[in-house]
Amino acid sequence: MRKTLLYLLIFCYAPLLIQAQQPKKLNASEIYESIQKLNFLGSVLYVGAHPDDENTRLISYLSNEIKARTAYLSMTRGDGGQNLIGPEIRELLGVIRTEELLGARHIDGGEQLFTRANDFGYSKNPDETLSIWDKDKVLSDVVLAIRKFKPDVIINRFDHRTPGTTHGHHTSSAMLSVKAFDLANKQSAFPEQLNQTSLWQPQRLFFNTSWWFYGSQEKFDKADKTNLMTINTGTYFPSKGLSNSEIAALSRSSHKTQGFGSTGSRGEETEYLELLKGDLPTDKSNIFDGIDTSWNRVKGGKPIGNILNKVESDYDFNNPSASIPELVKAYQLIQKLDDEHWRTLKSKAIKNIIAACAGLYLEAVANTNQATPNSSVPLTIEAINRSNTNIALESLNINNHLVSKHITLKNNQDKTIKDTLLISKNQEPTTPYWLMHKGTLGMYRVDNPVLIGLPETPPAAAVEFNLLIDNVPVTISKPVVYKTNDPVKGEVYKPFVIIPEVSAKVAEKVIIFNTDEQKEIPVIVKAGKDKVEGYVSIAHPKGWSVYPEKQTISIVHKGEEQTLVFTIIPPKNENEGLITPMIHIGDSIYTKELDEIDYDHIPFQTVLLPSESKVVRLDIQKKGDNIAYIEGAGDVVPESLKQIGYNVVTISPKDINAETLSRFDAVVVGVRAYNTVEDLKYKQQVLFDFVKQGGNMIVQYNTNSRLKVDDLAPYDLSLSRDRVTDEHAEVTFLNPNNPLLNYPNKITQKDFEGWTQERGLYFPDKWSDNFTPILSMHDKGETPKDGSLLVAKYGKGYYIYTGLSFFREFPEGVSGAYRLFANMLSIGKDNIKVTTKLKN
Repeated sequence: MRKTLLYLLIFCYAPLLIQAQQPKKLNASEIYESIQKLNFLGSVLYVGAHPDDENTRLISYLSNEIKARTAYLSMTRGDGGQNLIGPEIRELLGVIRTEELLGARHIDGGEQLFTRANDFGYSKNPDETLSIWDKDKVLSDVVLAIRKFKPDVIINRFDHRTPGTTHGHHTSSAMLSVKAFDLANKQSAFPEQLNQTSLWQPQRLFFNTSWWFYGSQEKFDKADKTNLMTINTGTYFPSKGLSNSEIAALSRSSHKTQGFGSTGSRGEETEYLELLKGDLPTDKSNIFDGIDTSWNRVKGGKPIGNILNKVESDYDFNNPSASIPELVKAYQLIQKLDDEHWRTLKSKAIKNIIAACAGLYLEAVANTNQATPNSSVPLTIEAINRSNTNIALESLNINNHLVSKHITLKNNQDKTIKDTLLISKNQEPTTPYWLMHKGTLGMYRVDNPVLIGLPETPPAAAVEFNLLIDNVPVTISKPVVYKTNDPVKGEVYKPFVIIPEVSAKVAEKVIIFNTDEQKEIPVIVKAGKDKVEGYVSIAHPKGWSVYPEKQTISIVHKGEEQTLVFTIIPPKNENEGLITPMIHIGDSIYTKELDEIDYDHIPFQTVLLPSESKVVRLDIQKKGDNIAYIEGAGDVVPESLKQIGYNVVTISPKDINAETLSRFDAVVVGVRAYNTVEDLKYKQQVLFDFVKQGGNMIVQYNTNSRLKVDDLAPYDLSLSRDRVTDEHAEVTFLNPNNPLLNYPNKITQKDFEGWTQERGLYFPDKWSDNFTPILSMHDKGETPKDGSLLVAKYGKGYYIYTGLSFFREFPEGVSGAYRLFANMLSIGKDNIKVTTKLKN
């Protein structure tokens, strides 16, 4: 029972989990649409693998036209993708992409769910995927999502019958959905879930097919469509001034890290659904045909439906508050329903509608966005009723602290209340719940089963407003937030979060020692409260030395930082390990770093992760000093090259000219630069001329679509979708005597040990005879891929194209990746003269 109540509490907070966005204030048209949704008792669960897999046209149509409760279940948070807007990868990228999905649902009207599966990178088949994911746990999570959400209809984005034709995660999502469809109503399947939810049997399962899955439009036109439903999703919504496709495009454009900006369209749009399980509706344009979606489906629901149908038909767009008396009657009847699922959902919905009809604005604002355990925070609480409805604020429940008020909220009279939020000394710091504990390559670890599936960690604190509306008790909960005024942006919200007393960060996540010389490493300590005193020591691997052993910290004000410099002395021989700052405050030791993610398109994010950096004693040689770097889609290659002693200067496309380039030994083009940097199409010949004059040019991977340049290389070169996803795949040296494998570092098979996530991606599959392929590799059961590293002499210099995933290996401190890249920069430089280092 206690677990059930805990689930319901978090479930009620679900709408609040899109934290720190400005509160949504519904206009009269939006209130009316909410009433229409209140009168529809049907649900659809759309299932895919990653953020951006979902069909936003269909989700928007089901939510906005059909008025169905619609959710997208994404197996992963997209942690293994690329980031086109910043340097965050892996866990931090997953946090951003989670928020992007929530932003998309905020636009298209859907809800968002997840499993615990970790996006470990591209997978070519479901066997590999399900061997890295914990198949039973992910299946359990899909069953749990069905049991909690209770969809009448499930729609798969991908085809479970075609393994190997698309991303292994894609096919796996469909396979798990098909299996979960039958298991969700079986008592023997994951019985422990029944402590917080109940059995459920969806009625229909579809596959959202299209011509793409048939190979061509021509093949699709000829296919038997007997088992297919056809839905026109091109609806126009006059109240919104937008077509469904335009809403879907806005939703799709939320996926900014993946570069999925979309232009809206108008007119008819057809979606096809192939029935996989259940009965095919007689009306092949209505997925709910034959399913009772009225209030009659719930015992005791008929009188509620009668009231709410009248509310809908009599709704006054000029005076929404006129609906409140009938809405309050319906609210009272909903509280008496035996059906816990619909009682919980519809109670939450109707309370929001009543508040919107009254223009009721409730808010609890902290005077800071961060607090520590065992502290108190001043609150400013606002309540205003902008209608003639009889509303009184009886009391406030501030984090389980009840405060009586008995305030009558008269029309348009703002009531401001000052109070205090008490933070328990046992309060856990706020961080994405799936990152609280170390998981595995394929799975996040979540110890609290109630949190599984939620998009975000529940708010750190909330205030319950206990109201009397037309003399009927109604409680509305609001998260505590922080807001400020920005002179440019105006009112800006941030989530209110709990942070540790102190945190520490080593700026560099990988520290390379290419000799046995010591390095000074700054450790930044940040106070989460006033008057922090203690000391810092460094945990380090055996064979390494740190001086001094500990240093004292004394920080007066919250938010201030103190930088301590430690000397790290590496061993003589190659070695690697982790260093961790350990902050000693009284009897407590703190080992976390506080990462903050601040982009305009998502709410401000605070993430606590283990504070650790990899230290690598690396035997590496290099030639040349000055490297020009042309940024692409966000990677850490420039910082990584600086680690091994190169002077790296980032140059913008406008600065690419013969005079500027003449100061450099090599030019490195960043990840996906030719997909994202428009101006590079005007600079290719300048770069090729630099090579002709004796420079080296290294181009890292690009995708084979949406290229901004006509010629990637001075010779013919064509990209494919070839990739090697097994990071342990055997590497064959095609040209073992080539300088890239010998100078100035001898490359061996050992240099390809310890690679992470993949070998590489989007390899060329066709190239001029002027190129020499250096390496061959392939995934199990596939033909050799020889295009991962190509080099060509051009004039006096060398042009190199590589799809090897250096952008993933450098952040992990993979020694062999550094050594090979140093050889790429050094080719042809065996007689180079030492040049003066440029100022960055």
